[in-house]
Amino acid sequence: MPIVVNIDVMLARRKMSSGELADKIGISATNLSILKTGKAKAVRFSTLEALCRALDCQPGDILEYRPD
Repeated sequence: MPIVVNIDVMLARRKMSSGELADKIGISATNLSILKTGKAKAVRFSTLEALCRALDCQPGDILEYRPD
């Protein structure tokens, strides 16, 4: 899939655990894992906003397009 999810990169930069992020944005650790691995079929704007707020970043820092 040409959309790459860089949540792990942002977590490392912010020295934050996945569990801490899941708690901050109000989703389960399982759903965060699905997002992190790129297995999600869609992301709600409200979830993307919460991710950006918690990680102090822009959507482009989390999502990246890489053509096949």
